[in-house]
Amino acid sequence: MMAEAGAGGPRLAELLALGRRLWEELEASTEPSSGAPAVQDKVRQGLDALQQAAAMVAQLELFSENEELEEIASADLKFLLLPALLGALTLKQVDLSRRKEHLESAREHFQRFLQLCRNYGLGSFQLPPGPAGEEAARSPSAKRDHAQPNLVAMAMTRTAKIERYKQKKELENKLASMSSSVESGTADEDQIREFYILQIQKWIGISLEEIESIEQELVILRGRDAARQAPAGPRGPSRPARAPVKPFILTRDAAQARVFGVGYPGLPTMTVDDWYEQRRKQGIVSQQGFGEPGSPPCPSPPAGASDEELQKQQQEAEEDDEEALRKARDWDDWKDTHPRGYGNRHNMG
Repeated sequence: MMAEAGAGGPRLAELLALGRRLWEELEASTEPSSGAPAVQDKVRQGLDALQQAAAMVAQLELFSENEELEEIASADLKFLLLPALLGALTLKQVDLSRRKEHLESAREHFQRFLQLCRNYGLGSFQLPPGPAGEEAARSPSAKRDHAQPNLVAMAMTRTAKIERYKQKKELENKLASMSSSVESGTADEDQIREFYILQIQKWIGISLEEIESIEQELVILRGRDAARQAPAGPRGPSRPARAPVKPFILTRDAAQARVFGVGYPGLPTMTVDDWYEQRRKQGIVSQQGFGEPGSPPCPSPPAGASDEELQKQQQEAEEDDEEALRKARDWDDWKDTHPRGYGNRHNMG
């Protein structure tokens, strides 16, 4: 197997190193947006390099389910990281129209990496459910369990997260102390082997965290898609539209009508005379006995009165109305030009 790996030459190692270097640059990038062209170019370059390396590893059959960890050459251990790096770079793609596809693809890469580590006995962890377990999660019993969360399971999950965090810090410290000797070529084979195994264990924790985040985001995306596809609910009968009521302003005379007409061009105006005339034509004034302010109600004609008497009585009533109307107008005009207290020179009255 080592001969076949060596037959791959430095080309395979170069592809892995390129993909990993680009991922590290993206992690340390200070670019304000992950969708910037320069960032996405690095993502595409890293994915291309790692995909070529993964194809070469599969062609060379570097790893097999029938072998033990001790059978893998120390120099080949680093190629176990290929699926994890592919998943990490897949998550850095920002095409929103294909977000669900990218999440599912990244989850497959991480699960392949964890399964590979499980086969070789690297680390002690529980494999998360894969896509095949989604249908079971939608079963009535699973939904019932989800509605009533298991507090013990939640506590165990929290404890596992805290433990993974502690292990991650310890692994990072060990890797930092060993990286200089391995990269400089001064480390022996045992040190190199321990260095790559520590890297694999570090990525086991990263993969478990990423799969958990992916599952949470997929739940949100599925809920959003279901909301978009849900038919609109039935609506009640709509109320008939009511015709708008046109307001108007009663004015005292034609002069005020002109003033209000200029001030409120959208509102029709009506003088008192126009309003009274309109009511009189409609028969409301004569029927209810309404007249000008201050005038007595119109008396009803006596029974059996002749036409002449009725005409005379109506003429007298009109003359009285005109006289009362004239007096009322004169009084209103006088009040407009003489404020209250006019002529009280000695503070009397």
